[in-house]
Amino acid sequence: MTAYMDHKDLANTIITPERAQQISDGVHRTLEAVSQAAVKAGREPHEVTLLAATKTRDVAEILSAIDAGIRCIGENRPQEILAKADGLKQGLAERGLSVSQHMIGQLQSNKISKVLPYVQVIESVDSLKLAERIARRVEASVEASEQTHTVGVYLEVNESGEESKSGCEPQEALELAAAISAMPQLCLEGLMTIGAHVQDEKIVRRGFEHLRNLRDSLRGGGIETCSQLSMGMSADMQWAIEEGSTIVRVGTGIFGARAFI
Repeated sequence: MTAYMDHKDLANTIITPERAQQISDGVHRTLEAVSQAAVKAGREPHEVTLLAATKTRDVAEILSAIDAGIRCIGENRPQEILAKADGLKQGLAERGLSVSQHMIGQLQSNKISKVLPYVQVIESVDSLKLAERIARRVEASVEASEQTHTVGVYLEVNESGEESKSGCEPQEALELAAAISAMPQLCLEGLMTIGAHVQDEKIVRRGFEHLRNLRDSLRGGGIETCSQLSMGMSADMQWAIEEGSTIVRVGTGIFGARAFI
């Protein structure tokens, strides 16, 4: 279990009006920033999805973001997905709403089966081995339920070259993407990266631009499903949107600073 889960009840469904308003304000402020960045880039605001990164946030906080307009959420850790699953399901049913849930953090092989019932997209596929293991788990679940089922995946690419970041090497991306797209249990929906942790705008943009070019090469090579670019977070989302991002992953900008890491 992650340490902060000993100190925070992630299944909590109670929130103060003040905290709910803080989150609502964060959502609207971030949506406006996304819209302005899209317009500046000559794009339509609806072309960019705001994903709320919900690491360390409890059910009540996430539902407040959903009430404010969020329709896509992303979790970093399987333990959190499981801890919040029942509360989110009930809260969404009461509202008559649905959201797309993404796995945006590293996924260990022994956690694949646990998260598959709850996520629609796994953004953190960074190796052929992981893709194959996800495909096998999906196939096993299909055989058990006798229902057709595929899982959306993104290939994570380490565009910054930083050793602390996960993702495949950029030079491996085209070959890996082609192999993943050939797996019938998976649908390669896009590419994902984390921007370089530097203040130099040119360096950060260069990584985003390269990922966009990779995506375009894949689509030009016949992998038409690979249309999404998940890149950009609170600090660099404007640059990412101007470079073609279709999904920005924002946590702090919506919920405020995290009390736990």
